[in-house]
Amino acid sequence: MQPVTRILAHAADAPPSCGAVRVIGIDGRSGSGKTSLGRQVAARWSAPLVSMDEIYPGWDGLADAVGILVQHVLLPVSEGRGAVVPTWDWTAHAPGPRRELAVGGRLVVEGCGSTVGAASPLVGTRVWLDGPAPVRRARAIERDGEVFEQHWDMWARQEAALFGRDGTRERAHLLFDTGA
Repeated sequence: MQPVTRILAHAADAPPSCGAVRVIGIDGRSGSGKTSLGRQVAARWSAPLVSMDEIYPGWDGLADAVGILVQHVLLPVSEGRGAVVPTWDWTAHAPGPRRELAVGGRLVVEGCGSTVGAASPLVGTRVWLDGPAPVRRARAIERDGEVFEQHWDMWARQEAALFGRDGTRERAHLLFDTGA
């Protein structure tokens, strides 16, 4: 069974986790394919998509982004209120415009940290993508170029610390190896 099909089957069987909303979170290390899979899942599920890349407050903001996601997106959704995605302007290295988020009964969140800590109980289907570091690094640099290459080691250390403390992979409902 294909990953998208397995994810959607799990989400269909899982109770709403964020108020009345079913949430799928696609997490894992950089370059593991979260963005591509998130887009596919959101399209097939007819759900809005929030990318953590929109939220991270700069290259050293991985851990801070979890709180931002919870405060501005997941908690408001769980309370039936309007959610706003506070974006980050990577060129200006400053907060960007806020993006209004219309959520019906479904939401997909993808990116490093999308199922960590306080976000975890609000995400009813937690997906972890994995792959060998050299493969993931090559993908990430192909996608984002030289900019990410300069920050790869620093970002990887943040991932290791955040995921290690949290046990994110071990708490995932579904695991996929995308190293092939």
